Amino acid sequence: MHLALSNFFPFMLWMNRVNWDSLRADMIAGLTGAVIVLPQGVAFAIIAGLPPQYGLYTAMITPIIAALFGSSRHLISGPTTAISIVVFSAISHHAAPGSPEFISLALTLTFLAGVYQFAFGVARMGLLVNFVSHTVVIGFTAGAAILIATSQMKNVLDIPLEKGSSFLHSWTMIGERIGETNLYALIVALVTLATAFAIKRFAPKIPNLLVALVMGAVAAAVLGAAAHDIKLIGEIPSQLPPLSLPDFSMASIRMLAPEAFAVALLGLIEAVSISRSIASKSHQRIDGNQEFIGQGLSNIFGSFFSSYAGSGSFTRSGINYASGAQTPLSAIFAAIFLMLIVLLIAPLTAYLPVAAMGGVILIVAYNLIDFKQIRHIIWSSTTESSILLTTFFATLFLELEFAIYMGVLLSLILFLARTSTPEIVTLAPDYDSRFGRHILTDINTKPLNQCPELKILRIDMSIYFGSLNHIQKRIQKVSELEGIHHILIIGSGINFIDLSGMEMLHEEAERLEEEGGGLYFAGIKSAVYQSIGKAHLVKEIGNNHFFDNKKDAIRTLRRLLRVQRRCENCPARVFTECNQDS
Repeated sequence: MHLALSNFFPFMLWMNRVNWDSLRADMIAGLTGAVIVLPQGVAFAIIAGLPPQYGLYTAMITPIIAALFGSSRHLISGPTTAISIVVFSAISHHAAPGSPEFISLALTLTFLAGVYQFAFGVARMGLLVNFVSHTVVIGFTAGAAILIATSQMKNVLDIPLEKGSSFLHSWTMIGERIGETNLYALIVALVTLATAFAIKRFAPKIPNLLVALVMGAVAAAVLGAAAHDIKLIGEIPSQLPPLSLPDFSMASIRMLAPEAFAVALLGLIEAVSISRSIASKSHQRIDGNQEFIGQGLSNIFGSFFSSYAGSGSFTRSGINYASGAQTPLSAIFAAIFLMLIVLLIAPLTAYLPVAAMGGVILIVAYNLIDFKQIRHIIWSSTTESSILLTTFFATLFLELEFAIYMGVLLSLILFLARTSTPEIVTLAPDYDSRFGRHILTDINTKPLNQCPELKILRIDMSIYFGSLNHIQKRIQKVSELEGIHHILIIGSGINFIDLSGMEMLHEEAERLEEEGGGLYFAGIKSAVYQSIGKAHLVKEIGNNHFFDNKKDAIRTLRRLLRVQRRCENCPARVFTECNQDS
């Protein structure tokens, strides 16, 4: 009964871990998280084109639902940089940023993304994110970081730029209007940047972004914000997330459905990859399907409480784990503490300069770029480098949602390219002095004599529609160029064979039989054997062509070759039985 309920309410699985010690640890971690997310939430909402309070609303609602219905004990969900910029990109074509229509569409986008994510989880598609390579995520994130930095130059320099401009157009306008820079706003931004970097360098335990914002506000006050036209953010409403209603008109749903899919996919990639990264340290098992459900419900529920699309945050999740969090209650405590902070100090945001917030967002953008991984990819793999650069430039110059789809497509192409040419190893008998018996060894690792009548091949990957051409060519090369028509395939490395693969194997078995030989299999995994048995491949080729192990296969085939009088004048005598016959 308890296990059945936990399928619908996964928080029941960790509730029994809660005690006074864990509560204390979770409260400390939650307070730390609330302080960290305060400036981030405001910054991310601005990136998304929404009023600042919407980032805080998202940081209050999303983490609670994700913690209750997800599987990770340390993942902190909420507003993130990459999701925020995709939200802005998706909706800025349809409405002016910050307008009521923009907010309504952002809520609709959030709801639709949540529905996609929830549906993926219910359909047990948690492995979907495994098909998006880490290289694609790094390239997209680096490109998004450049776009974020570009979007904030107007705030740092205090120069007017057209909203929604392309990357190149934005920098062209910046170059044309650089002379209009408000030096006082620039000084405020530089003070903010210098403070954040100094604290990060010399006092890393102090929340550097929060202190940097305070120092930016002090700098603006000292310089005289009103006298020098230093723009301020304005007061954030001192209230909890109000109820909201997404736009459920068919026109809006049709318009936003493609963009919502991109947001959903990116959010799932972020959440699951972060969960697994931290789980590798905490030794926790992550359920990808449950994580999909948790992220989906958090966005669906959040869209009715003035929250826009959220996902897992690497920064906040990492800090949550480092702070000693024991259970998902730390995420719930972080949201509750943030609510209390907003109710108490929200009026103080009226003194925050826009330039200071721009400086903070520049730091966030800088931290998004994984320079170490980028260098490693460029130096280690030409293929991965091309994927990295393609995704990076697609993010800069194309629509962001299209860049995500391109990244997914590239990942799939890379996967298919790698699996379409499985390694096919030629094996030959070799005497193992350690165990005093003969084994099969790869001839590329050691020069060995091969049987001139029997070719032994090991296929180290699955046989499916993408790889069958490569495998078929190898089999035909053995029979046509080497003149060997008895071929034994060692199937211990084959994970599955699809219908196309079975048809190809049947064709090759018939062809080899016509030439006086045959296609044989040994050591096939039980699950694979059951699937090809259901599809009647075993019956079509012949049950006597399949062997449980290599030893039985070689003994039987050696006897067959002897009956066919193919071994009488053979000088190789590579098998133990050959020497016994002499």
